[in-house]
Amino acid sequence: MADTARQDLDAMRDAGEEEPLVTVNDLAKYFDVSPPFLNRILQGQSRLILKAVDGVSLEIPKGKTFSLVGESGCGKSTVARLVVGLYQPTRGNIVFEGVDMASLRSRAETLPVRRRLQMIFQDPYASLNPRWRVSDIVAEPIRTHGLMSERMQIEERVGELLGHVGLSPGDGEKYPHEFSGGQRQRISIARALASNPEFLVCDEPTSALDVSVQAQILNLMKDLQRELGLTYLFISHDLAVVYHISDLIGVMYLGRLVESGESHDVFKHPQHPYTRMLLDAIPDLEMTGRPRTPVAGEVPNPIHPPTGCHFHPRCPYANERCVSDAPQSLPTRTGQVACHAVEEGRLPDAVVKRPPAASGS
Repeated sequence: MADTARQDLDAMRDAGEEEPLVTVNDLAKYFDVSPPFLNRILQGQSRLILKAVDGVSLEIPKGKTFSLVGESGCGKSTVARLVVGLYQPTRGNIVFEGVDMASLRSRAETLPVRRRLQMIFQDPYASLNPRWRVSDIVAEPIRTHGLMSERMQIEERVGELLGHVGLSPGDGEKYPHEFSGGQRQRISIARALASNPEFLVCDEPTSALDVSVQAQILNLMKDLQRELGLTYLFISHDLAVVYHISDLIGVMYLGRLVESGESHDVFKHPQHPYTRMLLDAIPDLEMTGRPRTPVAGEVPNPIHPPTGCHFHPRCPYANERCVSDAPQSLPTRTGQVACHAVEEGRLPDAVVKRPPAASGS
């Protein structure tokens, strides 16, 4: 699988993709969710392994937004935590601008890289320390990374950061409970920007907010990206949000990346049956009359996923091969897709890029 993943990334680069800031190669994370040892002995149970992420490969070019989408439990938030180092991968590697994150052993080696990547969490009510003033929350990365030492310099920088996200310098004297959810998320963004990062991992940063506030935060993030040259890994299950902010999209299902490509291509010409079903779930406000296939069935138990293609129990195009063999990622006219039905031409309008036939000498 690692060789296939490497070939996929090489194909994307050959197709004219920009040099990536972040490269994820054959990434996997397994969790042991077994009952206690004594319970397993007495009840005759075996160990239970949850494959939250199982062989994900992707590239994120500088200055772009790569969004991971999928149903709850598909592993997209686990990918986010792996990328920033909150989890250690079971398999695979993460390369940040040529530096393999697994090769960083000491704190002295890790801090310079950690400064350049930060994370914005989903819940603005839980991600801020309620006992700290906002100025201390935003200044924490500045002090941790030793970017400034003088108190007046730090206060000036905190006021500047709060202004960047649409708050006033005077808000630094308040506590998180004095702000609304949207304002708290602005504080979280200011804290993430405090270390002058180049790469932000955004784990559903708008899902806990009202729709009108979501739009404000997304517009703020796009403005900051243009102004500061930021690169985003954006995690979301909301396709409207993803369409608004993304340059590239990866669709995940039960720990695997089933389709990826440029945002407008994936939305206009979805290849994988699961991607098509997700898009068909969006109300057709223009009443085009286009045939729609609603998402059927339930997400299988990730501890005991289906054999072969994980999506085959819910797929209207599945056959015997889908049940027995896991599909490999292949280039299509919109990016990459892992689907036997697309490969074999069983899916309407799906096109796989075939390599040119070798000419005889």
